[in-house]
Amino acid sequence: MGNINWGIIGCGDVTEKKSGQAYNKIPGSSLVAVMRRDAAKAADYAKRHGVGKWYSDAEQLLNDPEINAVSVATPPAFHLEYAVAALKRGLNVYVEKPVTRTANEAQQMSDAVKQTNGRLTVAHYRRALPMFLKLKELLDNKIIGEVRTVQIRMWKTSEPDLIARTETNWRVQPELSGGGYFHDLAPHQLDLMLFYFGEPERYHGFSLNQSEATPADDHVCGQIVFKNKVVVNGSWCFNVAENETTDTCEIIGTKGKITFPFFGLWYITWKNETEGDTLNFVPPEHIQQPMIAKIVDYFNGEGPNPCSIEEAITLMKIMDAFTGK
Repeated sequence: MGNINWGIIGCGDVTEKKSGQAYNKIPGSSLVAVMRRDAAKAADYAKRHGVGKWYSDAEQLLNDPEINAVSVATPPAFHLEYAVAALKRGLNVYVEKPVTRTANEAQQMSDAVKQTNGRLTVAHYRRALPMFLKLKELLDNKIIGEVRTVQIRMWKTSEPDLIARTETNWRVQPELSGGGYFHDLAPHQLDLMLFYFGEPERYHGFSLNQSEATPADDHVCGQIVFKNKVVVNGSWCFNVAENETTDTCEIIGTKGKITFPFFGLWYITWKNETEGDTLNFVPPEHIQQPMIAKIVDYFNGEGPNPCSIEEAITLMKIMDAFTGK
């Protein structure tokens, strides 16, 4: 394909620092156009980031002959529509997480990939970050022996500090996001479990709206049993006191334990029967840049798909099971 010329559909908050600027910092990659339904905001984004073209209509961006790859960064309700439209035009696609609102929608996206013979990658970008790759290396080297159980705890207030502030707070509108804050944060966490432990055998859970502060459920619990007999237990609650907030993952093995956060802080602590250490990491300036670099290689046929739609379908099936869909 040569140079990957990107167009972003939905140049909102997530693209300001995490991804938008990264497209121009990778060899063979350029951001040439952005789209947002609010024309003034689209124009402002293009001006601030030095993007040559902007649109307020997605169809215009998709029909731009200079573009050969599209980043879909809208709320999840629109991911399927825009991804399918791009694939039908022969464009390669990078879709934000969660890939869709439900596993059924994700399957429809997979069908479109197969029908068009297109290339599509899902934005589970923590897979490409040095901290989480190092964690995989520790697990593969059995630094804590055979993994037996994993405990995930994500407890936040009703206004989590991890969530980007938006005018409409679409993340707690299930018709737009698929659920609530669980749907915004858990895809990163659960995808890493799939990345580390492989294929799940069974999973179940439940969710409820304890506070009724928004239309979305704010408490989710779930359990996954992997085919390699690793058991993952997760608890997500978005209505606790400020002094009880936590973001922790503990991986317990036959010889020790690994502890780390998924968001905000950048360290891994491990300890086994004879030794231990804390490893600190510096995140990249643009957190999606390592993943985008892998995607550019994939779109050019020079590397594997760093996260396929099939993997995202499995993730969405787990999330659907946890939330009763």
